Amino acid sequence: MAFAAPTLEDFAAALALFVVSVGLLQNLIYLIQLALAAAALVERPPTASSSLLWRRYADAAPPIALLAPAYNEAMTIAESIQSLLSLQYPSFEVIVINDGSSDATLQVLIDTFELRPIQRHYELAITHRSIREVYGAAHQPRLIVVDKENGGKADALNAGINVSRAPIFCSMDADSLLEPDALLRAVRPFVEDPERTVAVGGTVRVANGCRIAHGRVLDVRPPRNLLALLQTVEYLRAFLMARLAWSRINALTIISGAFGLFRRARVIEAGGYTHGTVGEDMELVVKLHRLMRDKRLPYRIAFVPEPVCWTEVPEDLQVLGRQRARWHRGALETFERHWDVLIKPRYGRVAVVGFGYILLVDVLGPVVELLGYVLIPLFWISGVLAVEYMLAFVAVSFTFGVVISVGALALEESELRRFPRARDLALLTLVAVLENFGYRQLNNLWRLRGIWQYLRRSQSWGTMTRKGFAAPASVPAPVIGEKVL
Repeated sequence: MAFAAPTLEDFAAALALFVVSVGLLQNLIYLIQLALAAAALVERPPTASSSLLWRRYADAAPPIALLAPAYNEAMTIAESIQSLLSLQYPSFEVIVINDGSSDATLQVLIDTFELRPIQRHYELAITHRSIREVYGAAHQPRLIVVDKENGGKADALNAGINVSRAPIFCSMDADSLLEPDALLRAVRPFVEDPERTVAVGGTVRVANGCRIAHGRVLDVRPPRNLLALLQTVEYLRAFLMARLAWSRINALTIISGAFGLFRRARVIEAGGYTHGTVGEDMELVVKLHRLMRDKRLPYRIAFVPEPVCWTEVPEDLQVLGRQRARWHRGALETFERHWDVLIKPRYGRVAVVGFGYILLVDVLGPVVELLGYVLIPLFWISGVLAVEYMLAFVAVSFTFGVVISVGALALEESELRRFPRARDLALLTLVAVLENFGYRQLNNLWRLRGIWQYLRRSQSWGTMTRKGFAAPASVPAPVIGEKVL
């Protein structure tokens, strides 16, 4: 029996079926994430009262060391650190790691907090570049400043881990803002399940457009810049939906470098942050998964949606493009280092769900989406692809995207309610629809650039310009160490 050779029409139909199938699978996963996130919030609704949190957790809360790597942050470092020192938490210290800044970052810290060199014993449990000096302030014992040679963010965090003494450390960016009760909310899994919990992530939100004074968000407002508005919807979807969903089934593979709590002993056991990668936050979480599963120990890597870290996002296409390409490059680097997780049964749901998701969305996703946007219309125009396939592709690409984005926004409003004005929610709903027509495709181009940079083994971070958080002069500064109960 003779078999006919495949025709161009057969190839086009097969390619279209593949692209549409991958798109359907991705959107099915997003729907599952939305359902899991909704179930998690219904099962454990947020605690609204800070005073109730204090009464419930303050006595049992473990000490925390906040690690804030700083490189050329002279313009904002003083206000950021003053904000951290006024957090509502019973026992914590702030360790600022000046990673060889070439500007006046160190001098600003010395002048603002009257720092002096101190003797502080620490062990080199994790390797990092040489520490030049450790500073402290007599009037502010919670503050430690480490001055070291430049080695990058991962290297700076490793130095902070060595210098810290608390059993839990919080990794964050020096230019991010934590809500006053963020630590108390984030530490909950460590208090309720101290034996198993090794890491906890919190929500990162967009600060652009908000009214901010002295390191605190006084009024939550949507950004006026369109790019920042689009990112606001993205952050809602990424944190409130995706990370909460995977946390529920203990398959979370990333905790944002802007805000995450980790058990210090386990991180040291895992070797600390990995040098030579731009995705050090994801890399560490995967290493912790491997450590605990290789040891066959029960553990939990959780995400708590209530504690909020506010960050400034890029409002320029060029800067945003560099950031997204770098993020994607970091995901690919982590996948390359740990690809064998996929084929080893002992990694269970971390392999099937966590790494399967990375494979589908990060490794294959950008290429498949490019094929869909470029080749399928060409096949349709040339007449080798039926219009039904074209319509199916459009339906998958846009309809599901709108449903997922609007669903994540509805989840935020029903449970967390960070946007009190109806007009703000209406604006964000409109943006959640519009992002699927242009911005999503632009994001895919940036991810393709990340793939190209990854193939070229680029380690560049690129310049990330920021406007900074402006404080109205009429608002008094918070008192260091105050509690609002």
